[in-house]
Amino acid sequence: MLQSSNFARQTNRAMSTLRLALAQISIGSDKQENISKAVSFIDKAKQEGADIVTLPECFNSPYGTSHFPNYAEMIPSGETSAALSAAAKKYSIYVIGGTFPEKDGNKYFNTCTVWNPQGELIAKYRKMHLFDIDIKDKITFRESDILSPGDSLTTFEAKGCKIGIGICYDIRFEEMAKLYRITGCQMLIYPAAFNMTTGPLHWSLLQRSRANDNQLYVACVSPARASGPGYIAWGHTQLTSPWGEILAELDAIEDMIVKDIDLKVVDEVRTQIPVWSQRRTDLYDTVWKNKL
Repeated sequence: MLQSSNFARQTNRAMSTLRLALAQISIGSDKQENISKAVSFIDKAKQEGADIVTLPECFNSPYGTSHFPNYAEMIPSGETSAALSAAAKKYSIYVIGGTFPEKDGNKYFNTCTVWNPQGELIAKYRKMHLFDIDIKDKITFRESDILSPGDSLTTFEAKGCKIGIGICYDIRFEEMAKLYRITGCQMLIYPAAFNMTTGPLHWSLLQRSRANDNQLYVACVSPARASGPGYIAWGHTQLTSPWGEILAELDAIEDMIVKDIDLKVVDEVRTQIPVWSQRRTDLYDTVWKNKL
């Protein structure tokens, strides 16, 4: 069941700047089926009146270091890029293409692409913080065994909203979110696939923290939960307001959130709790050291 209602769409649309769709998709081993399903959800999002649709992390491939090289593509010449470009143009919608493995020379990246309603690639973000963890008797995972890290922040503007992109593990690094706030972002979107250990503990907490700290909207978009061997995603795609309030949350099954976003709330929170102007930048600051 899609998480929206006709009444809410009719009464809230006039007050909102954009309508956001977050697609929690079941991912299998068949690459073509995964791509086709993603396109079908882009279609559904457009039918629901969305201006922007976001796909989950690693939507064309099972999530795992052994899979990345087999599913990786060049961007924008690969088949996944071609499908996203065509769908964005056909349905006249912004598409945040979750992530898929990117091959560039002899390196692999976990990469998010953004396509405008004309089907043009307008932004690309490579996961900056690689998921290397070892929780005793729970889970061990090392993205760095295969992937290389990105080294650039990525923003784009759509429907009057400036959006910053991160991927999954990036959300744990509050400095990155703060840098996006410094650049003027009103929303952060993280395609993400937390696991069954860290998901129950930190998934919602981290999203509410980043939203509250930076007084902006935060969305994390997960694959649906699968069964069987391999990496199991937590699911629970979530949208959080600048107040730190959970506006919408899915369970673990395949589903989609469609929600109107009112950017006036960003201004409201920042005016009423003016932490930004109260920061002691004479004593501390958050600085981007890489070249812009």
